[in-house]
Amino acid sequence: MKALLVLLLAQLCSASLVPEREKDPEYWRRQAQETLRNALRLQRLNQNVAKNLILFLGDGMGVSTVTAARILKGQLHGQGEESLLEMDKFPFVALAKTYNTNAQVPDSAGTATAYLCGVKANEGTLGVSAGVTRDRCNTTKGQEVTSILRWAKEAGKAVGIVTTTRVTHATPSAAYAHSANRDWYSDGEMPPDALEGGCKDIARQLVENIPDIEVILGGGRKYMYPKNASDVEYPHEEKQRGTRLDGRNLVQAWREAKPRGKVAEYVWHRRGLLALNLSRVDFLLGESLHPRVPWHQMGALGGHLSCSGVLGQLQWPVVSGSAGGRIDHGHHEGKAKQALHEAVELDRAIGLATRLTSTQDTLSVVTADHSHVFTFGGYTPRGNPIFGLAPMQSDVDRKPFTSILYGNGPGYKIVAGERENVSAVDFAHADYQAQSAVPLRQETHGGEDVAVFARGPMAHLLHGVHEQNYIPHAMAYAACIGSNRGHCNAAARPATTPLLLPFLGLLLLLLC
Repeated sequence: MKALLVLLLAQLCSASLVPEREKDPEYWRRQAQETLRNALRLQRLNQNVAKNLILFLGDGMGVSTVTAARILKGQLHGQGEESLLEMDKFPFVALAKTYNTNAQVPDSAGTATAYLCGVKANEGTLGVSAGVTRDRCNTTKGQEVTSILRWAKEAGKAVGIVTTTRVTHATPSAAYAHSANRDWYSDGEMPPDALEGGCKDIARQLVENIPDIEVILGGGRKYMYPKNASDVEYPHEEKQRGTRLDGRNLVQAWREAKPRGKVAEYVWHRRGLLALNLSRVDFLLGESLHPRVPWHQMGALGGHLSCSGVLGQLQWPVVSGSAGGRIDHGHHEGKAKQALHEAVELDRAIGLATRLTSTQDTLSVVTADHSHVFTFGGYTPRGNPIFGLAPMQSDVDRKPFTSILYGNGPGYKIVAGERENVSAVDFAHADYQAQSAVPLRQETHGGEDVAVFARGPMAHLLHGVHEQNYIPHAMAYAACIGSNRGHCNAAARPATTPLLLPFLGLLLLLLC
């Protein structure tokens, strides 16, 4: 009876939250007709050549995360379920199948190889075919595959990588590295047999494989310095010291690899970036200390500046961006509040990029590498706080539960032999770990498809359900780079430039 009463009260509350205009059937009919008119306009397909490509990658941003982030964004601005994310406004949407060649539920390395290199691969491997076995260096030779970043460089375009994780993390590193193990950040993390076999660590490949990447921003600078070298920001902290066994300073090597007369700037703090005159910079490398950049902060800038803030400061004419790397980290820790705020921050950067670019010459794609076992439900009424309680108690243990839950993860807690009573804890706290069905120290990825949102030239090529490795091929076709160029002619080809500014022909990969 008590549970029924609670449900009835919730229904009454829900009814009171319905805006007056939505009670009129004509409101919904007019809305549908406007949507129909917009859809009919899409019959005039945009078949321009894309001079610019932007790929936004929300690590772990599954469909349930997108929906919850939309509600959070609305609630942050006095709205709710009816609000729109910037990515929601993209006219073309597809689904991508995320499995790795040897895994039903994928990891970020195999998926990154798919949507950057156009080839599906085994879990844990980067920039190589499925002929490579994880951890086995001797299977790598001859199995390397190139990424859309390299295809763009070969076409004379400027390219960049921006990430809120380490720049040697699995997702960004598939753009430039070939490795049998995603964890070989420096040679200090590699086993002796891999070093003896001639395999290179990921940080070294960042500097050597494609030395003319114009923009690199992210975290994890300790992998660039000799073992035990003191950190520039935290010289007295032993755990922050360099990890390299070869004694090389890869930041110095990065500078030395640049052509004479070109300006290459290295920054590790926000002040350093703000002090630059970017109109005079040809190459930019920014790395923070942190292997994981602090929430909502750009690690290369020492914090206190969001990803979208970075882009606004750079004032790039046709490109802006963000990175959603920590969506994944938030979910793994069971901290939904962290994950969803990161997704909203990524969406804010997508909006900035939309305002700074034109659909006539810029193809923008937003997607995820994989999903998570994250969900929300419990018959919550409209307007229920996204981090709040469901309006009912469990009819088994008679305890309340939050709308947001995980299939597994660190939020599994038993108190006095029973499920923890969430009403006795601060479930709205930023570090609250939502309850999970199965106890694990780290929550796992999910295996379902992820959404692909597209806007600009040839965006209609992303439609229906695709294998994940199709994404870079469609983008390359739109930009007349890579192997699919038979449809291009001299008049339609985009102008190219090797310069950092003014970023004509810029390919910016915005990764986790």
